[in-house]
Amino acid sequence: MTNRFQQALNGSLDAGLAAASLDTLQVNLGKLCNQACRHCHVDAGPHQTGVEVNMDAATVDEVLRILRVERVATLDLTGGAPELNPNFRRLVTEARRLGTHVMDRCNLSVLSETDQEDLAGFLAEHQVEVVASLPYYKQGRTDRQRGGGVFDKSVIGLQTLNALGYGRSEELQLHLVFNPVGAYLPGNQASLEAEYKRELFESHQIEFHNLYCITNMPIARFRDWLDQAGILEDYMQTLIEAFNPTAVDGVMCRNLISIAPDGTIHDCDFNQMLGLPANSGAPSHVRDYDHAALSRRQITTGDHCLGCTARAGSSCGGAVAD
Repeated sequence: MTNRFQQALNGSLDAGLAAASLDTLQVNLGKLCNQACRHCHVDAGPHQTGVEVNMDAATVDEVLRILRVERVATLDLTGGAPELNPNFRRLVTEARRLGTHVMDRCNLSVLSETDQEDLAGFLAEHQVEVVASLPYYKQGRTDRQRGGGVFDKSVIGLQTLNALGYGRSEELQLHLVFNPVGAYLPGNQASLEAEYKRELFESHQIEFHNLYCITNMPIARFRDWLDQAGILEDYMQTLIEAFNPTAVDGVMCRNLISIAPDGTIHDCDFNQMLGLPANSGAPSHVRDYDHAALSRRQITTGDHCLGCTARAGSSCGGAVAD
């Protein structure tokens, strides 16, 4: 099958795409989630309860072993709702004890779950950076993408985090994530951030540090929706036409690896969902972790990588180019 990203890449980087460093372990703790969002590339939801799709204690121990040996700068926890994994708090506590910076990719509504009332306080106590999903600053768009009532729970979650100091102090970083609701690319990140800050503060007195714009990847649940709507190829053409070679240097896979719930290693979360392992010259499982080999690996690419290099680019930290 033709790799349309590689075709675009060859015009700007003939040697292919290679890792630049390795300073972040992005760990997917599983597909269990209290939401089932239409755009989700993980196919997460309340139905994902099996041990085969959620990280067990032994694999968490392997992640902690890596942090003890390698002193990787950042542990980036994702899911599903990573907080619902029973090993989440142990992993956070030990990682922080080791001096590792921890990020939690939080859907906000999880803070309202009946057994998570103290979660926000736990995150603040350990100075965990919160990267929170909020598709829009108004109810209609958010609930269409994430389900009825999610916006109101998200507002309550943000207000709870603000009350603890998140978004208002440098020690408690709070960032929001914008994903387009439909088959289009996000707008200018700086403009959207200013709009979000104004609207959320005026309507709900909510404050946060940064807004990250992330392009919806044409994989999993979102790809199925595009296909069913008959617009998959139109969306792919949009990504091709928006390819920005200056965004290539900043794609997230060049500085992190993605660890799946079963401990397998991938170049990014999207490759993980597609079952694409890290380059064959690098270890394929956390028990065989080799920092040096992973830091110089060639990165496995596919058509979906066009999403990370469209317009200003897209990464777990938002836009990567002007």
